[in-house]
Amino acid sequence: MQIGIVGLGRMGGNIGRRLMQGGHECVVYDHNPQATEALASEGATGAKDLGDLVSKLAAPRVIWLMLPAGKITEDTLTDLHKILAADDVVIDGGNSFYKDDIRRAAQFREQGVHYVDVGTSGGVWGLTRGYCMMIGGEEAVVRRLDPIFATLAPGRGDIPETPGREGRDPRVVNGYMHCGAVGSGHFVKMVHNGIEYGLMQAYAEGFHILRHKESPDLPENERYSLDLADIAEVWRRGSVVSSWLLDLTAGALASDEGLERFSTEVADSGEGRWTIEAAIEEAVPAQVLSAALYTRFRSRDADLFPERMLSAMRFGFGGHKEFPVK
Repeated sequence: MQIGIVGLGRMGGNIGRRLMQGGHECVVYDHNPQATEALASEGATGAKDLGDLVSKLAAPRVIWLMLPAGKITEDTLTDLHKILAADDVVIDGGNSFYKDDIRRAAQFREQGVHYVDVGTSGGVWGLTRGYCMMIGGEEAVVRRLDPIFATLAPGRGDIPETPGREGRDPRVVNGYMHCGAVGSGHFVKMVHNGIEYGLMQAYAEGFHILRHKESPDLPENERYSLDLADIAEVWRRGSVVSSWLLDLTAGALASDEGLERFSTEVADSGEGRWTIEAAIEEAVPAQVLSAALYTRFRSRDADLFPERMLSAMRFGFGGHKEFPVK
């Protein structure tokens, strides 16, 4: 398929590369001309602006936005609203708020343009591992885009299929899912990221306890000098707490057990807050996820090892750079 991609950062550029490797034709644009030129040198067709990108796509057009949530995405969609035509498709693959999707889809629907929201997980590893995708939009439109999603998805790999799934959507075991109507993809991804906050916080606090077992405040015969890197490594192998986040933790500890190169100031990028807001709206308790979010707020004023571990994991999966506080 032919597809336009707007935003060629850590994930957008690799989405383009993976699609091209899968035989798709990509027309690409980024506000940074060097990013556009880099993809063009690898086989994409570069565009100088949004209008140029739209003109180089055959109707009905498909345009994937991979931009930060907020003003830049809003402004780009406003500009596209002026130049797209009936039956074109806009895909927002960033981490937009799902209620914004609902509003935007209604605006595009007035001119016959389809809007699809794709919660995309995979970070900087997506080029090789593939992207787990949670998709919201019209069923017929999502089906039309299936070649794109199938190429970007990880595929079945060596993960055994869960028993009892006979008759269910086969796309799910390949790593992508049509969640429902517009906004549902980003809603599912939002909660996914809220859970991610909680998982990361659990690892960070657990390793903090292990690290302080040699504290002089403890009786001497109860102190242990524990090798955190080796603990992380052994837990990766057969433990019930093994995960990709633990893999990233083990790698960070092996290279720098004190995690001194990582910041104790950990950003919250929106999805954690939105998840808690959804829990409040639904009157659903979310104590762990709330506490994990508040810890990120605390990190602005504290200098603690658990926050270094959170920062290390964020760098590992997403390339998020948080620098040590001077």
